[in-house]
Formats: sequence, C-alpha cells, structure tokens
Amino acid sequence: MSITSFSFPTPIKFGAGARKLVAAHLLEQGLKRPLIVTDRALAALPLPAEFQSHLAGLDVAVFSGVFGNPTCSQVMDGATAYKKHRADCVIGLGGGAALDVAKIVGLAATHEGDILEYVWDHPQVRPIINALPYFVALPTTSGTGSEVGRSSVISENDTHLKRVVFSPKILAKCVFADPELTLGLPAAMTAATGMDALIHNIESYLSPAYHPLCDGIALEGTRIAAAALPLAVREPGNLPARTDMMMASMMGAIAFQKDLGAVHSCAHALGAVCDLHHGLANALMLDTVMAWNLPAAPAKFDELAHVCKVAGGGDAFVAWLGRFKAEIGIRGRLAAHGVKAEQLQRLVQIASADICHQTNPRPCTAADFEALFKAAM
Repeated sequence: MSITSFSFPTPIKFGAGARKLVAAHLLEQGLKRPLIVTDRALAALPLPAEFQSHLAGLDVAVFSGVFGNPTCSQVMDGATAYKKHRADCVIGLGGGAALDVAKIVGLAATHEGDILEYVWDHPQVRPIINALPYFVALPTTSGTGSEVGRSSVISENDTHLKRVVFSPKILAKCVFADPELTLGLPAAMTAATGMDALIHNIESYLSPAYHPLCDGIALEGTRIAAAALPLAVREPGNLPARTDMMMASMMGAIAFQKDLGAVHSCAHALGAVCDLHHGLANALMLDTVMAWNLPAAPAKFDELAHVCKVAGGGDAFVAWLGRFKAEIGIRGRLAAHGVKAEQLQRLVQIASADICHQTNPRPCTAADFEALFKAAM
C-alpha cells in the first residue's frame, strides 16, 4: 500500500514501510543525533535493529530501560541517556509504555526537577517553559494510541499510582504509523492491546461530554476494531488486519479527547495494585461495567450494536462483548488472573480517585466500584 499523509492534529505518515521515512524526515529538520527510547523486551528482538538499518546518516543511541507499567525513574534514566548522548531529538519506538516515556524524556532532559513535578495535578506543578526536543513516534502495538496523544501516563515508583503529564507541547512532531511493525506481535499481546483500542472507542462514544466529532471517530473506530481484531489474532501476518487495528488504535486515542469511563478507572486500579497489563485489565472489566452502564445510555448501546453488526440492540451487544473476548483468547475472571479479595478495598480506593469515571455515562461511587469489582471477580 502507499503511504498516506494527514494531520489530526499530529502529522501522520501511515502505511506499510512508513518507518523507512524517519531518517530523511529528521535530516530535513537538521537533526542528526536521535535517542531511540524503547522497551526492554522489544530491544531483545530483531525489530529495533531492522529499524535502525533505515537510519543511515544519523548518529543513534538507544535507551531500552522501559519495562512493565512505566515509572518516573524510567523517565529520569532516559533523560540521563539523552544528555549523555548529546541527543538533539527523540524517537519513540514501542507500545504505549515506551511511547509514554519517550514523550517526556526530552521534557525531563531540558527542565529542572523530577518529572513528577510536571504532572497536571501536582500541588505546585511546574510549567513547561523551555523548548522541547523534536520527538517522533513509531507504535509497535495497536492499543493505547499514545503516538497521537498529548498526555503521558507514568507510575509513581513506590505506590505504582498512575500520574499524568498533560500538555499539547509533548505531542509528537510526526507519527510514522507502520503496521509492518506489529506483524510479529504475539496473539495474546495483540488481543490485549487490541481490546484497549476497542475500549477507547467504546468508552469515548459513551461519554456524556458533547463532542460529535469524536463520536463519529469513535463509532467508526469501534466498527473497524470489532471486525479486524479477531483476524489479527488468528492470522498474525495479516497486514490488512494489522493496518486496520493500527488505524482503530489511533482513532480511539483521538476520540478520547472526549474522555473515557469507569472501565479505565478500574483498569488503572488493577494496574497499580496487581500490575496487570493495561489492555488485559480493561478487557477483564469491560462487560461487567458495560452491563451496569446500559440503562444510562440505551440508544448509544443500540448504535454500538449496529456498528458491530450485533442483532438485538444494547443487551445483545453486552453479551457479545463476552463472546468477543473469548474468541480472541481473553478468558477468566479477575481471580483467575491473580486478583485477590484482600486487594478489593485498595482497588476501590484508587478507582474512585481516578479521573476517568467522571465522564462515565452513569455516575460511579465507591460503593458502585466495590460492586463492580466483586461482580468481575
């Protein structure tokens, strides 16, 4: 396929082979010393070396210290690597964790203080006053859509609470969305990240905030992901399915300018307390929360059923979600994935404090979260 160029609002080069355009793009900007920020597991695979083979003319260094749910210390270590290399730009290569770290490595390298002092709700939040290094993003999963987002989600080192640095200034200057980078993704990771993309679209559409532009994107993103994800899981080399999932992932991240809902609040808690993969945590809570949300937005649930080609309206859509998860290999309840009853109160506490549920279609109290976690156990 040919490379498509568009801006929404980030300039995006989309299509198979887009990764091969990075070197020329950076050289055109007068940049020659990139730091690649990637994750530890990906660094051990052939993909980063193959990508670097297309970076002729650049003096490249690699920081591969990202792992698990990314932490503040990983960002600060990346900033140290940036300064040591005397880098002039950052290339984010990886899934949501690597891209979230890559977005703010340049911020930490060019500003004083710890990166936590730049999270949006810090009591004395520091402003971003200096010019940030040029940043480009290459996603290797189709899930978070972090490549087109203006926020970076990182965890506190000790508490594992997720914190958010939010600013249009950390948007990538250009995204190179190359679905060939996802061809080697294992089925389980394809499923978990793909569910994150699907849920971004679903929750964005269900948000009661007024944003018809995002509603249209979210519905189309839901349609694309519902059709493509099972195929991408079954046939990992299916490039059209991988291409559709990469687009659905970006669409979900664009749509959630409208914000998300209680599924994500639950997932953030499960990540902090149980260190569950974010996409898996979302998937495990999805049908439980959606069944609870259904009475608050029946017409929207009917529309979701329509775009997913599910006959029978909203009730049928919620039942279909459970079957859909099983079809792509996500089975079992929370307990089967290591969540313990004694962790319930901490889960409720973190979920209740999370900002995402403020735009859930149905108001959600601590008692509601307790009931939802119990129902999902």
